[in-house]
Amino acid sequence: MTKTSYVTGKEAFFGDDEIIVSKTDLKGHITYANDVFLKIAGYTEAEVLGQPHNLIRHPDMPRCVYKLLWDTISSGAEIFAYVKNRCKNGDHYWVLAHVTPSFDANKAIVGYHSNRRVPDRQALERVIIPLYRDLKKREDAFENRKDGMNAAFDDITALLQGKGVAYDEFIATI
Repeated sequence: MTKTSYVTGKEAFFGDDEIIVSKTDLKGHITYANDVFLKIAGYTEAEVLGQPHNLIRHPDMPRCVYKLLWDTISSGAEIFAYVKNRCKNGDHYWVLAHVTPSFDANKAIVGYHSNRRVPDRQALERVIIPLYRDLKKREDAFENRKDGMNAAFDDITALLQGKGVAYDEFIATI
């Protein structure tokens, strides 16, 4: 197991009144992290600034969710998504992330801003955890990682089309 995929299976929590905030450049490298981010993730500011945001990516997260996230924000739209993040020590924490592009005066995207709150525990356990487990299983069934991600992305797209909702509407209604 590599250092970046080490996980303990232990969940960490942050307060209902706390908000995790981070900003990245266009390539997803962290340009700002607030104290709540640093505390829950277990990093110092010096350790995260300039690092790719996937520093905290948990290996249980289906890559198709990140594809959906990046496709959405790079198009100039915002997205709400449940995300399981990995702490430096291998613990994990769940968030409901609101990710938005940041624009300059000419309306060009210059980076991304994410506010993350404590997620709805019932939505996590009833819908998100089983859904993400199925999507990850679908991804892992392929020898080629990209093929697996695309197959799982097709699955979640079909799920949303079947419900007649966009991803944000789906998240808001669970």
